[in-house]
Amino acid sequence: MNGRGPYSLAALRRKTRHFTALPSPKEYPPFMNIRTRKLIGTVGLLCLVVVWSLLGMAIAQTPWLAASRLAQAIFYVVAGIGWILPAMPLIAWMSRPDAPKT
Repeated sequence: MNGRGPYSLAALRRKTRHFTALPSPKEYPPFMNIRTRKLIGTVGLLCLVVVWSLLGMAIAQTPWLAASRLAQAIFYVVAGIGWILPAMPLIAWMSRPDAPKT
């Protein structure tokens, strides 16, 4: 073979030069395992709860909120349940299973 046929390496490179090969899972190990994600997520959740409660206490002391019982009730319901919305993606990320070992 002189390298000029339809199945030569040069012909194959011409056909596939626009495509890149995807790396196999063996080449790139998972960045973090589940234990590391849970550690980082736990610290993140604790920070979220502390910041959320400090902000809630600061807002609860404002005069416009202290003047109305209805506004207080709405605020405390939203502040009590509202931290769950930012925590949900963090908990989902923490509980994601590890990549299967091949």
